[in-house]
Amino acid sequence: MSAEAGVARAAPYPAAVDPKIEALVNEVIGRVADKWTMIVLDVLAEHGELRFTRLAELSGGISQKMLTQTVRQMERDGLVIRTVHPVIPPKVEYRLTDLGFSLGEAFCGVWLWAADNLERIEASRQAFDQRARDV
Repeated sequence: MSAEAGVARAAPYPAAVDPKIEALVNEVIGRVADKWTMIVLDVLAEHGELRFTRLAELSGGISQKMLTQTVRQMERDGLVIRTVHPVIPPKVEYRLTDLGFSLGEAFCGVWLWAADNLERIEASRQAFDQRARDV
């Protein structure tokens, strides 16, 4: 962090960016910006392998359709493994892959940042809202 400016400097951006890497970064940001992906990621990290109905219960308000879409996309991206057990009725379980765990770890920094800056953000929001009311 620059002492003079009080602003953290980002890591230097490479001069030449591989378009495939740039596309992947944009896709990953879009995925993790999706609230349900992050919630499912968090639930599976905390509870381990879960059946679909239990995953839905712990994900707090997600519809069956949205959970299906979310876990399918996560499976496609290699973040979860879907296991179908050959029993009647069918038993389907989901668990994070190493890739899924590593994505969760990568975004753990956001939680730490939020905890460190909660009071500053709340104060900024209150000041902004007050200025908006005063206009």
